[in-house]
Amino acid sequence: MGRVLVSLTSAAFVAAAPSTAAAQPAIRGVELKPVVFRDLPAWREDDQTAAFRAFARSCSAIVEDAPALRTASSMLDGLAEACRAAVAMPEPDISAARTFFESRFTPYEVSAGTGRGFLTGYYEPEFPGSLKPTADFPVPLLARPDDLVTLEPGDVVPGAPPGLAAARRTDSGLEPYPDRSAIEDGAISDRTRPVAFVRDAVDAFIIQVQGSARLKLPDGRAVRLAYAGKNGLPYTSVARLLVQKLGIPAAEMTADALTGWLRRHPDQARDLLRQNRSYVFFRIADELDPAEGPIGAAGVPVTAGRTIAIDRSLWGYGLPVWLEGDLPEPGGGSRPLRRLTIAQDTGSAIVGPARADLFFGSGADAGLRAGLLRNEVRFVVLWPKLEPASAAAP
Repeated sequence: MGRVLVSLTSAAFVAAAPSTAAAQPAIRGVELKPVVFRDLPAWREDDQTAAFRAFARSCSAIVEDAPALRTASSMLDGLAEACRAAVAMPEPDISAARTFFESRFTPYEVSAGTGRGFLTGYYEPEFPGSLKPTADFPVPLLARPDDLVTLEPGDVVPGAPPGLAAARRTDSGLEPYPDRSAIEDGAISDRTRPVAFVRDAVDAFIIQVQGSARLKLPDGRAVRLAYAGKNGLPYTSVARLLVQKLGIPAAEMTADALTGWLRRHPDQARDLLRQNRSYVFFRIADELDPAEGPIGAAGVPVTAGRTIAIDRSLWGYGLPVWLEGDLPEPGGGSRPLRRLTIAQDTGSAIVGPARADLFFGSGADAGLRAGLLRNEVRFVVLWPKLEPASAAAP
């Protein structure tokens, strides 16, 4: 981001921050319990500069009022105020970054209603692929169709089920978009085109679930695929369907177990995959720096270990969230997770007030680690403090 690392004294930093605490936040159906930073285990051991960099990236979009790829709940003016301060200052050291968050936010623990929250992981897959169909790469990934209309939360299509996220523009108005089966059978072939091709339906499935990918082409070049929209129909977990089909414990259905079964049973896999009616469209993202993560729903590149996807109907992008739990290790066992993260993404399966998806990075190792994570987590939102003139309940 071109920032210079400097040390800011706490006194000077606090003087520039709001002096009033935030009003008690009130989000419909969400129980929030006020806590204090000193009661967050390892709060003072976390590297808040890493969280600050991710936060400042979101802040640039918030301050510029840049459009998100998928709209989310609006946040308080206090977040915009904190963002203006973040983008105006040099990058702080750890002490000053910690003081920034402590002086401008109040922590609230989120109750999931059934106990602790739930954390999963996601990543950016890396697969071989092609920009044209070949014997080795026959399965297409499609561009956004020209008749696809993405709906905002609250928009209603007459005759369509509530909560529909996208629709099809027709001469008679908006209609629900075709589902996965219809799309794969060619229902929109005159409205879209393939942007790339992959080895099989399993690679395509993984890319659609993760929402992005890096493809290595036969000539050695690499291209990035970015999310460009979806058909708006509800997402159905293929892993859950397979657990029900096989009658095995859900804990045994890791990402590797799922994809392994799908590859070994291609005919059954096709029918199983089609039960997920949701379908994701892509674009070639030539503008992305290879060193950066993919573009999240907030419209900014995501950061490994610091970006989370949240329920966009409840939370806004840019909100800092403290996570407290454990990260499973590939060889067995786990290590503590005590980390400040930033809400920069969303997902169809991320539903609920204390539900999040942690971004692990790109490639096979990131995918392995992401696939292991299905753990309970303590979910603490950092709510922005308000100036007296703008204080209001959210």
